[in-house]
Amino acid sequence: MRVLLDTCVWGKVKIFLQNAGHDVIWSGDWEKDPGDEEILAFAYRERRVLVTLDKDFGELAIVFGLPHAGVIRLVNLSTVDQVNICLQILASYQTELEDGALITVDHKRVRIRHA
Repeated sequence: MRVLLDTCVWGKVKIFLQNAGHDVIWSGDWEKDPGDEEILAFAYRERRVLVTLDKDFGELAIVFGLPHAGVIRLVNLSTVDQVNICLQILASYQTELEDGALITVDHKRVRIRHA
């Protein structure tokens, strides 16, 4: 899958996802942070699933109706868990993400909100 990792996601997640065959960009590699709206717009233009820790992206997508190509929000996960959970969610929920789902995941549950 094509993935955009938000700056708040551990940068090493990029390497693990790439090693699993995903096309990954980490916004932490960019010269400056363009802000949440532009990050979401970039992910949409590039048809990339956005992975973030930031709940503001869900608000931008749901409340304000900004277009997106799927969002995964990681909640209270260690850096190592970010890797494992991302790999699991990308593998298990590919169809939902391709349909523009917003997925919130922590250690206890996965919540899916369909577009």
